[in-house]
Amino acid sequence: MGRIALGTAQFGLSYGVANRQGQVTVEEGSKIVSYAASVGVDTLDTAIAYGSSEECLGQIGVKDWRVISKLPEIPSGTTNIQNWVQECVDGSLGRLKISQLYALLLHRPQQLLQPQGRELYDTLNLLKTEGLVNKIGISIYSPKELPALFGQFSFDLIQAPFNILDRSLEESGWLSHLHNMGVEVHVRSIFLQGLLLMESDTRPSYFQRWYPLWMEWQNWLLNSGLNPLQACLGFVLSHPSIDRVVVGVDSFKQLQEILAATTAELSVNPPDKLCCNDPDLINPALWRLR
Repeated sequence: MGRIALGTAQFGLSYGVANRQGQVTVEEGSKIVSYAASVGVDTLDTAIAYGSSEECLGQIGVKDWRVISKLPEIPSGTTNIQNWVQECVDGSLGRLKISQLYALLLHRPQQLLQPQGRELYDTLNLLKTEGLVNKIGISIYSPKELPALFGQFSFDLIQAPFNILDRSLEESGWLSHLHNMGVEVHVRSIFLQGLLLMESDTRPSYFQRWYPLWMEWQNWLLNSGLNPLQACLGFVLSHPSIDRVVVGVDSFKQLQEILAATTAELSVNPPDKLCCNDPDLINPALWRLR
């Protein structure tokens, strides 16, 4: 279980297209965190933007965990970047009740390419020097963001989407490139916010325009003898260049199911025709569900 990281957006928000449970309570969150730790999961992923997630984790108690958090977008009109970052990190550590973050990522890394970017980057490195943060990095939506960022900066950790439909991190060559540079790679959205686990009759109508793709998905699962959970997990875990696979859960039962599916050594080779480069499908930020 060492490569699984626990995503905790659901601990502070009602998050995910397939979420039927709503926000995780402190009691349920405590059960989830305790069970994950008991089977060797050691990394938690949260963010300042995830509602009350950090407070919830602080109540549960996470001092023995590697905790990753993320800075939100710098508010317009911020003149002293260093002070703003310091206040954000102090706030996170206070809410989480820990003394150091394993990693601090930028939710909006494009801000590094703006006029205040160098000050932002220098401040992140200062936090490492001060011991408040062990690693610094970025959370991206697409590997297309990486050439410009790595042209000017270096990072310890990258978090990116990766799943059976969206393989751009691998196809772009960046997955192996990052691994070869010694950058820690964490992937998220392996279930595409739960979309890949949904039954066809519960999938929102927005996704009907990709009907042929869903038929291809169903047929491949049928022929391979895999269920959606096994297929999604087996696919990402078969890539040794990936250090951590971030999975979000909205219940203790769901975590048990996910961890059970990771124990099987499955050979998962989805066909290339299941790849999709349409941002309207693979980028949840662009979904129009209402």
